[in-house]
Order: sequence, then C-alpha cells, then structure tokens
Amino acid sequence: MQIKTPDWVKHAVFYQIFPDRFARGKQPRKQLLRNARWEDWHELPTLQGYKGGDLWGVLEQLDYLQDLGINAIYFTPIFQSASNHRYHTHDYYQVDPMLGKNGAFRELLQAAHERNIKVVLDGVFNHASRGFFFFNDILENGPHSPWVDWFKIEGWPLSPYDGSKPANYAGWAGNRALPVFNHDNPDVREYLMEIAEYWVHFGIDGWRLDVPGEIKAEGFWQEFRDRVKALNPEAYIVGEVWEDAREWLDGKQFDGVMNYLFAAPTIAFTAGDRVVMEQVQDRSYRPYPPLFAGEYAEKMKQLLQLYAWEIQLAQLNLLASHDTARLLSIAGGDKPSVELATLLLLTFPGAPSIYYGDEVGLPGGVDPDSRRAFPLEAQWEVGVLDYHRRLIALRHQYKALRTGSYEVLFAESTVYVFARILGAEELIVAVNVGTSPAQVNFEVAGVKSYPSKMLYGNASASWRVEGESSRLELSLPARSGCVIG
Repeated sequence: MQIKTPDWVKHAVFYQIFPDRFARGKQPRKQLLRNARWEDWHELPTLQGYKGGDLWGVLEQLDYLQDLGINAIYFTPIFQSASNHRYHTHDYYQVDPMLGKNGAFRELLQAAHERNIKVVLDGVFNHASRGFFFFNDILENGPHSPWVDWFKIEGWPLSPYDGSKPANYAGWAGNRALPVFNHDNPDVREYLMEIAEYWVHFGIDGWRLDVPGEIKAEGFWQEFRDRVKALNPEAYIVGEVWEDAREWLDGKQFDGVMNYLFAAPTIAFTAGDRVVMEQVQDRSYRPYPPLFAGEYAEKMKQLLQLYAWEIQLAQLNLLASHDTARLLSIAGGDKPSVELATLLLLTFPGAPSIYYGDEVGLPGGVDPDSRRAFPLEAQWEVGVLDYHRRLIALRHQYKALRTGSYEVLFAESTVYVFARILGAEELIVAVNVGTSPAQVNFEVAGVKSYPSKMLYGNASASWRVEGESSRLELSLPARSGCVIG
C-alpha cells in the first residue's frame, strides 16, 4: 500500500506548549478566577500548584511565535481537569475554565490559522480521571451504575483515594487517579471516536496521542485514523511511543511518533560525558553512554531505515518535552551541547519540535521542574534565541533541509558531516563535538555543487577537485557546527 502523511507536517516547525506555564493573558478577558491565588510565576513549580497560564496568553504571544518561525503548536492537554498538566481528564468536550473555556480556544484557533499556524491537541484516550462524570457515577452508585462496564472494575467497594485499601479498579501505571477505560466495550470506543471527530470538526489540525501503546483493543487505532482522516485527510496523527514504533507506523495508524530515538543518540553525541545521570536514568529513552561520531552516524542510519521515508518526514523530532528534563539541565548547564543538538534537530528529516522556553535558555530538571513558567524577557538568553531564529529560518528557506535526502559524508572521532540534497539544492552540515578545533579532509561523492558559502557557524571550507575526485577540507572550531550552502 502507498503510505500517505500530511504534507504540511514535512514543512512544520512545532512549538510545544504546556498551557499553565507559557503565558497569562494580560487583556481582561477572564470571567472566572480573576483574583485566583496562583503560585508565583517565577518560583519553581510544584507538583500540584497552578501558575495560571491560559489560552488568552498564548493568543497574545502568537506574534512572538510567528517571529521565531513557528508554524505549528502542540498543546499538552487543554480539557477540563483537576491537575495543572490536565492528563486527568474530567470532560473531553470542555476546554478547562482556567484556560478560558471553549470560547478562548475558538478565538486562539482562528488567530493561529490566520497566521498559517497549525494546532495539534493532546488526546488522552487510554484513561480518564476520578472526576470524570462516568467514573464518578460508579463511585456514587457502585454496581448499580450504568457506566460500570466502561472501566476495569475488579471488585467492591472502590477506593479511589485511600491508598491503604485496594483500589479495586485498574488505574494507568497503578495510579488510582487515572482509571483506565475498557476499550473492548463498543460504547467506550464509540465515545472516544466521537471526541476525536468533534475537535477535528471544531478545526484542530491533528492529535498527539498519549500512551497509545496501552490501548490493546483490536483495530482501535486503525478506526481512529479512518474516522479522523475522513473529516480531514491532512489531520496529523502522532503517537507518544518512545521506542521502535514500526508496529504503529504501517500507514494504517499513526503518521509519526515523538521521535525519542532521534533525541537520545543526539544528546549522547552532543553532550557526551556531561550528561547528568539523575536527570535521565528513570526515563525510557537513554541519552547515554557518550557516542563518538561513527557510532552516532550508525544510529542515524539505522533510524532512517526503520520506517518508510514518507513516515520519516512526518516524525515529531525533539530534544526535550514535558516528560523529560530540559537539555540544558541534562547537559549540566553546558550551552554548546544545546546549540549543537539544536543544529542537528533543525537539519534532520521530520518536523522539529521546540519545547517552550528552550529557545530562550530555560533550564529544568525532571518533572515538575521541566515545567517551569516561561521566563521574563530580562532573563532570556538572547544568543540562544538568536540561533534558534537563524536555524529555523534556514530550514524554512531551504527545502532540502525539510525533504531532501540525508547522506552521511564523514563520521570520525568528534566530527560528523552530512549532506541534505534535493535536486540541485545541496547543503552540508558539520559538527565538531570535541573540546579542541578539528581539521578534516575527505573525499565526497554525490555532491555536485561544491557548497562553500557559510550559512551558519564560523567554520571554513574549501574544495579540491581533481578529475573525478572531489575532496572537502573543513576547519571547525571546538564545540561548534556549521551549515554550508
């Protein structure tokens, strides 16, 4: 079968927003919680505290995002919930009142679309919450509830809050706050499909699916795809799968996944032995041990062979998310690690995703620390913002960086060089992760235009062409990278 993924994703630069922490609206639009006691914006976040970020705040920052070069937003959950991260869904049809309700989302969606910015929502369809109406009915009425078969009830009475007693129902990862749906029940399945359709009708551009591998019901994700794509063939369906995702990337389920298989080796290569183990060791991606260029090249080749090219171009590539520590903190505060990794991210096939605040140098350890509030402008790392802008602009300017082939040209010791080629457009990207300057020269086959203009970075490049053979000589400062066009 011919695999088809949405064209716009191949040209997208995503920005991931955790709504409680990105921006509080300054215009007086809020009807509720005008005088709420929010946690102080600039204090470190706590597990349960709210900072009061809302969708009006995002609306007011669209100019900033557009100026950065962002043309797609992925929101972590926005539906009504009793948690700051909103993975504990109360009502799938209501945007959380703290965020501005459905009206704020409608206004934001319209304003984003006017700027050609796509919007993807987080779909938490494996589990709901204790406060979800259907589950709440079971808590009130026990075995008499008509919704009993919607969840995995194991006995009576249920104990949703008292940890000293058995919960008597299945919760995600054993967490009684998150009762798991019974996806084998056709009513549950239909209910979840209708939610997916409702928000696509509303105008969203796709779904990011939370822990989709947990849903084992036969044909569930195939039906999900069929129904979403029937309404909008260009809707993006991206799954949260941290490992090899071939099972879901057969062209009949997801268009792509969150590409942690790109993140882990890229961090291990650029940050190397600077990786702070306590920030990564309990996560299921492994950005360690350090990699040399040859090993990194091998990992990238394997990754690019894992899925069809059409799928590769629709992967959601990232260096950090709300589920990981931020790269700056993983790398022990080492700024060149972040710049080198960002260069590799923005020149790799697939849609790059910037985690809010990374572009201004926001640090943060594992959750909840990685969910800090977006900093005041006075605290921004202006240099970091500048290189994000420049690399995003290069990606938009050169189609080869988006859909061109990816050819490794040289990978030895600390130096990694590859080309992105689309027809006559040829770009070469080189990085030196070592702590001393590197000079390399090597034979290049397959690059015809001898690119030598420095589009990014402070390296120097020269070509030696003799007959059929062409050699590229590169001089790279320590801990630096470049793009040559």
